[in-house]
Amino acid sequence: MGEAVITARRQADGSVVVDVRGSLDAATVESLRETLLETLQRDRPAAMIVDLTYVTFMDSVGLGALVAGQRAAQEIGARFQVRNPNEFVHRQLRVTGLTELLGVSGTRHFGL
Repeated sequence: MGEAVITARRQADGSVVVDVRGSLDAATVESLRETLLETLQRDRPAAMIVDLTYVTFMDSVGLGALVAGQRAAQEIGARFQVRNPNEFVHRQLRVTGLTELLGVSGTRHFGL
């Protein structure tokens, strides 16, 4: 299984950016889920942005963690956005119909 490094930082505008690096799979996804849910409950930001620029792999449990984060954000009235997925991750989001729900931005054009 892979490794993941997840960090959260508050921006000057009050939004929180969660940077994810590495592989999101069964061995690493709980850290992402905890970071998303705990940060939303503790900090109650107006927006949460999950930056996937450096995610090398993500399976269905990673998608589930993102959906859990989106739902938790919605419950507190925060905007939730996923940005910069690579081609592999973007394809998963598109095929599962999650691009709109997760507010995917910074999507590169892959000719899909």
